[in-house]
Amino acid sequence: KRIKNHVDKYIDIKAKILKITNDGKWRGRLTYGYRRVQEELVKLNIHIADKVVRHLMDELNVQVSMYNRRKNGKYSSYRGTVGKIAENVLKQDFSHTKPYEALHTDVTQVRLTDRKWAYISVITDEASKEVLAFQVNDSPNRELITNTLDELIAKLPKGSNSIIHSDQGWHYQLGYYTQRLLDNDFIQSMSKKGNCHDNAPIESFFHIYKTECLSGFPPYKDIKSLTEASLNYVSWYNNHRISLKTKGMSPIEYREHTLAA
Repeated sequence: KRIKNHVDKYIDIKAKILKITNDGKWRGRLTYGYRRVQEELVKLNIHIADKVVRHLMDELNVQVSMYNRRKNGKYSSYRGTVGKIAENVLKQDFSHTKPYEALHTDVTQVRLTDRKWAYISVITDEASKEVLAFQVNDSPNRELITNTLDELIAKLPKGSNSIIHSDQGWHYQLGYYTQRLLDNDFIQSMSKKGNCHDNAPIESFFHIYKTECLSGFPPYKDIKSLTEASLNYVSWYNNHRISLKTKGMSPIEYREHTLAA
């Protein structure tokens, strides 16, 4: 027989899990899986097995749901050799831990309600995962790429001499782009043809962005509304979204902690 006055020994931990998962919500959506929840519990000096964390999250119905992202299909900017192809400096070595040493950039696309496409150009920091530039345009044109570089250069400390890695998209081969990198002391790096794994950090960000900011919500009606929501998401992502890869800190916390050390 079940004992009537049963005391749930995990009641306090469940309360902590609810707070952690609520703190990790974006627009009401749960974004923290059990690993990040477990990391936050460790910070509170609560040490329980990962299978227990998963079980308690199941009980509380705070597990992250998966999604289908095919409607926001991947944009391919490859047009063959139309300019200069840079050496692959990184060679899939994504082990940089100091902010601003290695940056990743790419363009993706998002479908709007009028069936038109919006194009998003992003630059992220490999070490901190921080989004350093985020620009939206109705065309994958020179203006989009130039605005992205302008935003990045305005944020970088002098003398960063960062590696900036991209695929072989036509934007990144042309003289206006390569010269701008030279003028600002960047080291240009490019993936091998057709190898998305060479630029995995930016692919990972796009996956997270489309999962947490776009999927499951009504499509945005125009560039303005998409941009507004996306920039709000990027601010939350940079300032609040923790990651195991950044030692349980948000991108900005990791950057500030690492540079101050």
